[in-house]
Amino acid sequence: MKRTAVEQIFDYVIVGGGTAGAVLAARLSEDSEVRVALLEAGARGGPAIMSDGNPEAAVGLWGSSVDWNYTTTPQPGTDNAVHTWPRGRVLGGSSSINGMTHLRGRASSYDAWEKQGAAGWNYEEMLPFLMRSEQARGRDPRFRGQAGPMIIEEPPAATPLARDLHDAAVDAGFPRCEDGNAPEAEGVFWCERNVAGGRRQSAADAYLFPVLSRPNLTVVTDAQVHRLLIDNGRCRGAEYVRNGKSRTVHAEREVVLSAGAVGSPQILLLSGIGPADQLRQLGIPVRADLPGVGANLHDHPLAWVSYGVKKSPVLGPSRQAMLLARTDPGRDPDILMSFTPVALEPRWAGAQEGFSILFGLGTPTSRGSVRLRSADPTSYPLIDPAYLTESDDVARMVAALRTARRIARADALSAWRADEILPGRDVVTDDECGAFLRRTVGTYFHPVGTCRIGTDEEAVVDTALRVHGVEGLRIADASVMPSVVSANTNAAVLGIAERAAHLVSAPPTNT
Repeated sequence: MKRTAVEQIFDYVIVGGGTAGAVLAARLSEDSEVRVALLEAGARGGPAIMSDGNPEAAVGLWGSSVDWNYTTTPQPGTDNAVHTWPRGRVLGGSSSINGMTHLRGRASSYDAWEKQGAAGWNYEEMLPFLMRSEQARGRDPRFRGQAGPMIIEEPPAATPLARDLHDAAVDAGFPRCEDGNAPEAEGVFWCERNVAGGRRQSAADAYLFPVLSRPNLTVVTDAQVHRLLIDNGRCRGAEYVRNGKSRTVHAEREVVLSAGAVGSPQILLLSGIGPADQLRQLGIPVRADLPGVGANLHDHPLAWVSYGVKKSPVLGPSRQAMLLARTDPGRDPDILMSFTPVALEPRWAGAQEGFSILFGLGTPTSRGSVRLRSADPTSYPLIDPAYLTESDDVARMVAALRTARRIARADALSAWRADEILPGRDVVTDDECGAFLRRTVGTYFHPVGTCRIGTDEEAVVDTALRVHGVEGLRIADASVMPSVVSANTNAAVLGIAERAAHLVSAPPTNT
């Protein structure tokens, strides 16, 4: 491929400066002999509230300058609602605007990847990389990292309502769990957060900002990648726009795409990598016919029950409880619950005094897609998470709703609990509960799966994260998960990125 005078040349080009991109840039640039470029569409930083260590403050970042502010297509499974999808557009990506929960997921979540064709991506293989990312001193060193960049501090003391919400789950029959990040975690536990010294610790804070002075690392912000440069079946670099000017970067070794479950498939499709028929309809030359690009999109659907209170709770920094539970004794834990000392309105529309018990489906079976709206790189893609399109998802969410109500009615909350606000005492039968869920279910902000690992014709990357049919290109972010972990996804993405850095840096093999 002919180079131009404006082209910059590096060994590795990383597209996307979110959670995975921050890890990759820091780890790959540890080798002073290689030149690493990181391209991020957003800015280096954002509003002051981005540093707030209170998870509720994250709501103030939705729709801000550091949010892509995506929306879904109308969702038939949720009464044709269009859902707002906050995703981070800033160094650190969604780790800079999320609720800071550090929850890796049970061992079975990763073992499920291997069962779905991602050979070698089981819990045992992933554990060293999950541990490498975290510093959880005081936790069991057999499965918790002790010296990683992401600092897990002792959370603040629980407020009286937060303590009683935790105890209500115990009253309802769920076991106490010492560590929610244990391999077989189940029951109620205190949430860990990526907060250090009272401030948010994004992946950029932990990995990237401390190494920005490395002479072999170039970080370019406000750089929106429009397409990858493919020549004779090999990815040679990327074309991006900054300050209205088109520029290119060249990768002598590899390009690593880490733009997330929406951005990574979008960039692949714009580059001619994806379902050939879709690409031809949009006039995009086909570089690699990969039907799985953009498929398999899924997310944890989320809803809650909420109650008024008899007395005003103390608000402010506090521990918050979470619960991993089963909708059926024969299943792995498939419901992820959390507790908050305000009565939330449906789909994050607001809050009033009270408390809520949130429940998300940890193992959804509904599958959607990310597709291009047009060949214009600045046009947002069509995002269809297909919420509640499978009847099994509805049935298990109804079961989760009943579990949340049972916890809310426990003796530990008798001094607090007033009238049920959501769903309300008139919602009783399975049909009524299902209708309530279709009116209120929203996102848990955990999209994954659109460039999944595997060897079948629908897989996008192989077990070394190399894109099928394209040399010199890998993907490392939430999009490669065959199925979502039974947890918030940021900690799992840290582990994926740590493993990706290892794979990229490893000596080449014949496999």
